[in-house]
Amino acid sequence: MQKLIDAIREDYQEQRLMDAIEWERFPDRATVNRILSQLHELVFFRMAETKLEEKVPKLFADLYSQLAKVCPKEQVKTLCKAFLNRIPAVRAMVETDLAAAFEGDPAATGYDEIVLAYPGIYAITVYRLAHELYTLGVPLIPRMMTEAAHSITGIDIHPGATIGARFFIDHGTGIVIGQTTVIGEGVKLYQGVTLGGLSTRGGQNLAGVKRHPTIEDGVTIYAGATILGGETVIGSGCVIGANAFVTRSIPANTTVIMKSPELLLRSRDEL
Repeated sequence: MQKLIDAIREDYQEQRLMDAIEWERFPDRATVNRILSQLHELVFFRMAETKLEEKVPKLFADLYSQLAKVCPKEQVKTLCKAFLNRIPAVRAMVETDLAAAFEGDPAATGYDEIVLAYPGIYAITVYRLAHELYTLGVPLIPRMMTEAAHSITGIDIHPGATIGARFFIDHGTGIVIGQTTVIGEGVKLYQGVTLGGLSTRGGQNLAGVKRHPTIEDGVTIYAGATILGGETVIGSGCVIGANAFVTRSIPANTTVIMKSPELLLRSRDEL
């Protein structure tokens, strides 16, 4: 055992790039997850005033402790207040997402089922909260929030994306929405959809460049479709069929369907 320990200790002397990271200065994953849990409760489960007076200060303290690790000290209190002041606006947006889920899915029995059992609404809610911190200029923590939701739901939404009201993700597993994606109102995505960059070969030279598509109002994108490129615009009212691969703009009110491959049917006796 000592030989194993000595080998690891010796490797630590290699001065690898990752060993230069001062991890104690960065947000704690467990605390960020606790903040998410508190925020989820605050958004969905209406509390009595006395409970709010108990819960909100605890949330503020946790949020303060983590923002203090990544933001200038003199800004932390102001940022915490600005974020928590956005909770009513987030709730208003999430209510439109709930309505879209209920109206768009005949299997839904009510808002309670959607909140408790639909991974899409959880991922969207976490995105909307993280996006508020992102727009306030808070580094790292918004991404940690959406990645926590990603690990639970299989839905990867970058906090930098811009997403309008009445957004519905049905089923959801395998969805990817990139940082510079712009999504209008009343958009519906099915599982396996990718809204991504056309190429990442430029690496860090592409930072800050719009690399992901724009999806206008009322678009439906079916399972497995891939839409790539910062100049790609899917016009309002479009329907993008399953497994479509789109790298150019599509005019409004257009249906895009992949031509079906030929199916070969053979009896088991022929095999």
